[in-house]
Amino acid sequence: MDKLGTIRVFVEAAMHQSFVAASRNLDMSAPVVTRAIAQLEASLGVKLFNRTTRNVRLTDAGERFLSDMKHLLEDLEHAEAAASGSYVNPKGTLSITAPVLFGQKYIIPIVTEYLQQNPAVSVKAVFYDRIGNMLEEGLEVAIRIGYLQDASFYATHVGNVRRVVCGSPDYFAKYGIPERPADLVNHKIIMASTVESSTSWKFMSSSGKEIVKVSPHLDCNQNGAAINAAILGCGVTRLMSYQVGEDIKSGKLQKVLVEYETEPLPINIIHLEGRRATAKIRSFIDLCVERLRTNPFIH
Repeated sequence: MDKLGTIRVFVEAAMHQSFVAASRNLDMSAPVVTRAIAQLEASLGVKLFNRTTRNVRLTDAGERFLSDMKHLLEDLEHAEAAASGSYVNPKGTLSITAPVLFGQKYIIPIVTEYLQQNPAVSVKAVFYDRIGNMLEEGLEVAIRIGYLQDASFYATHVGNVRRVVCGSPDYFAKYGIPERPADLVNHKIIMASTVESSTSWKFMSSSGKEIVKVSPHLDCNQNGAAINAAILGCGVTRLMSYQVGEDIKSGKLQKVLVEYETEPLPINIIHLEGRRATAKIRSFIDLCVERLRTNPFIH
């Protein structure tokens, strides 16, 4: 294996802290990865990893070498992209991520339009309701809901969402409409655990923060299931406004306790800082911004 190939193996193993993960991601056998690391350490005359039977960890020298090699590979990727015209014409594979329902409802239509406009690009779309590590997972663009904790991203704000309490009109006709948060203790609660991880629901009023301890009648780990249950009259749920916007507009669901809603959460499109955005990234973000900023359910 040449020096550049060995460096790529090292970076992959270091990022995942696993020779096995590196072999899987690079489509190599574990012994080949192990030999490549051993050859690199021998050529440098330093130990890059501390190995145990369970895992591998970078040494201090390995940490410094990883920082340098990441920059080297990044510069190489930029040079290759520039030479191939990727900074001018959208091409290659674009990897994106978003929350599950947001991706299904709003990102897939944008992706479809984008692919029609850019036939030289293919898209890998990964939707999950968690915050993943973009670098480790090889993701180039992410739609994030909530306040950003990492300043090492380029971020473009496209809208806001709120947590809304809702149920079906039939349910409220039968059980009554809660007039204040404390009334929820007398209602059947559908818990959407990816939106509300705690049974202590926070609300805001003119007198400040108010917390209500709810007892779920139905606990769902999928937001779509909680929405369907609410539409069928199973109870009251609390979800993000974008998740139920279309159902509220159609009359399938009805919002309540609007005056007690908490502060809105921002929606941002992010990509990694330090990487000059290629044409495929820039053009996708531009289209997302244009479409999402006119979406009535995220404002």
